[in-house]
Amino acid sequence: MDEATFLLETEKLLLQLEAAIETAVEVAGVDVDVDMQAGGILQLVFENDSQIIINRHAVARQVWVAARAGGFHFRPEDGLWLDSRDGRELWVTLAELISQQAGVPVTLTR
Repeated sequence: MDEATFLLETEKLLLQLEAAIETAVEVAGVDVDVDMQAGGILQLVFENDSQIIINRHAVARQVWVAARAGGFHFRPEDGLWLDSRDGRELWVTLAELISQQAGVPVTLTR
């Protein structure tokens, strides 16, 4: 995937994630500030002041996630974003990370 395609695809992905996360935390009844920042960065700030940062890394052609549980790198493969270490899917991993930091179950729907 060339850089221009990567940037377009990740822009769409981040916007989808932003909308899905806002809906999911509202349904779960938790207070999470979801803020899209310049440069392809999606920041989640929880009531307990913890954060999850989701950003794109154009050089590596990956989406990176930083959370309390650690750092995760996702690469595009067959229409999915898969963790470069264990092959887990981005949306599933994010739902788990958000649930952990929010302290309640959160389900992300595409």
